Amino acid sequence: MIKPQSTPDGSTSGFSADDEFASAADPWRPASNAGDAAEDDDPFLTAQKPIEAFEPSDDDDAGPAAPVNPVGDLIAGAEAVLGEASVPRIGIHIFWERTDTAEVAEKCAADRRMSRASTEVRPGGLTAAIAQYQNQPTPALVIVESLDDGPTLLAQLDRLAQVCDAGAKVVVIGSHNDIALYRELMRRGVSEYLVPPLQPLQLIGAITTLYADPASPFVGRQLAFVGARGGVGSSTVAHNLAYLLSETMQTNTVIVDLDLPFGTAGLDFNQDPLQGVADALSQPDRLDPVLLDRMMARCSDRLSLFAAPATLDVDYDISADAFEEVTSKIRATAPYVVLDLPHLWSGWMRRTLLGADDVVVTAAPDLASLRNAKNIVDLVRQARPNDSPPMLVLNMVGSPGRPEIPTKDFGEALGLETGIILPFDAKLFGQAANNGQMIEEVSPKSKAAEAFQRLALSITRRDPPPAPKKSALAGLFRRK
Repeated sequence: MIKPQSTPDGSTSGFSADDEFASAADPWRPASNAGDAAEDDDPFLTAQKPIEAFEPSDDDDAGPAAPVNPVGDLIAGAEAVLGEASVPRIGIHIFWERTDTAEVAEKCAADRRMSRASTEVRPGGLTAAIAQYQNQPTPALVIVESLDDGPTLLAQLDRLAQVCDAGAKVVVIGSHNDIALYRELMRRGVSEYLVPPLQPLQLIGAITTLYADPASPFVGRQLAFVGARGGVGSSTVAHNLAYLLSETMQTNTVIVDLDLPFGTAGLDFNQDPLQGVADALSQPDRLDPVLLDRMMARCSDRLSLFAAPATLDVDYDISADAFEEVTSKIRATAPYVVLDLPHLWSGWMRRTLLGADDVVVTAAPDLASLRNAKNIVDLVRQARPNDSPPMLVLNMVGSPGRPEIPTKDFGEALGLETGIILPFDAKLFGQAANNGQMIEEVSPKSKAAEAFQRLALSITRRDPPPAPKKSALAGLFRRK
């Protein structure tokens, strides 16, 4: 939050400083006498050359140049183990000077995490922002880029503070990677300071951090499972993966069955709860952690279920906003939330699919699945350019007597790797479904169980915890 502040000379500076940092004179402003001795002691009182290009050095003897901003690259390129929070409904103005920054800003504005925010990207940098807000209100967040040296940057920020509304947050993209400048900017009330080169996820992460709720900082990872056509086993894949996440990976997991009239999650886990996801969708405003816990059925110590009513007595005319609000609140209950999506297309379905952290498409090796899967994959890729591509699960491969599209050709047509292939095994899957069990429980050594385990490793991006060691004396006390 930026506030005007009176200085000893009677002028007004742009950013508030804590009392313990106040001094008789502002050391960050250029000295009136260029030859003053104090100028030699402070690196920001001498002119600094802005970074205009971030290309590696051509000096062969120097070897490969290190990244200019390795920390930013590391943050932007890292895959988050847990889910990523979205930006709230706020106004954001981004003023850029470098074309690279403009491209990153445009990608951020189109990202799914920024869908609720109203983002405008404008040229001109910090100077344009000062002129913009002379007679116009400022949005909740202003992001400005400046290639000026330290003293000039601070002087312009003081001018910006004079025209900014109270409560507005300011993020500065500068050209000097220096901790001293960073500390002074924080002291003056700047919310964040970033140094190029930037990545879209790095900038989005900085924004979400500013608006994170300290009362509920945890956000689980949301996994959306969708079938390329009806009957390809997307629900079976979702349920078996959720079981492995809870049992093999030993991570709390929640299954949300969003196929309200025909969901099978309750059958697959031998559960018939009195309440479920339909009750949550009917009263999204009233949901709190206590009510959510009551609505969930406990399948095991680590696996919970929001079951579908699976009845046709009600017309499920529920708004897309209700689905988004309920799934967002469920994300705060467990590290992994598995969304079992029905085979239909609507506004809430599209929003839920594109808003998930990971998308898993299940298909059979036939032409209809190939066409529909390509449509889904192309849509997800276009709408989520900063996310990993969808994962493809090819199910019922090797069905006797049925012509099939080769798995290699299927994956190449979609531009995806078909790393998860589930062989056709009617007896194994039928036995598991009829008994209300998962494949891992019925036949842990089968090829299908191994495929589900590979899928769990791909999604969690980590190895399962080691199994507890058995005591050598355990056999002596075993019942006969």
